[in-house]
Amino acid sequence: MATTDTVYNTTTEQHPKSRKWLIVPSENLEKIRFVIKVIEVLLSFVAFVMEEVVSTCSSCGPLYFFEFVSCTAFLFTLLLLILLATTLHQRVGINSWPTLDFGYTAAMAFLFLIASIVFAADNGQTSLEQGTVAFGFMATVAFFADFVCFLKIRGIPWRKGNNQPADPTAPRPENEKLNSNGTE
Repeated sequence: MATTDTVYNTTTEQHPKSRKWLIVPSENLEKIRFVIKVIEVLLSFVAFVMEEVVSTCSSCGPLYFFEFVSCTAFLFTLLLLILLATTLHQRVGINSWPTLDFGYTAAMAFLFLIASIVFAADNGQTSLEQGTVAFGFMATVAFFADFVCFLKIRGIPWRKGNNQPADPTAPRPENEKLNSNGTE
């Protein structure tokens, strides 16, 4: 029983899948934030590699903390960037990507700031260690810039208003329940 009624067209049509693997901008990642996240990945990677090259340390605790933070920032930011910039985020069972991105970016900005301050205060003052600290602070600035950019564009994700204008053309929910027959 084939019919050309418009009620059935949108649900039964076969749409070819898009071959695009990189979708920027998307509903979760704007172009400017994509660029900032790429910079975060690069700066945290350089900070991590430079930290790994340090061969001796007088007090190794700050060095190890900086290593942990820079490696974590590099790996998790790269993972988040891949998920948000491709269609892979649709296959993961997470519904609140903005909240995850907001919380992660704020936490990494704070941790990178603490790790960079601690490592700057207690290192061997070699040029390699000072360069590592400089890249740590640059990565900190990138994470804070991403955080501020997120706030300006989207607001705080768990707030009801969150700076996103309501769509006046969106259908409003019905006031009458389906099985109420008009009685309350």
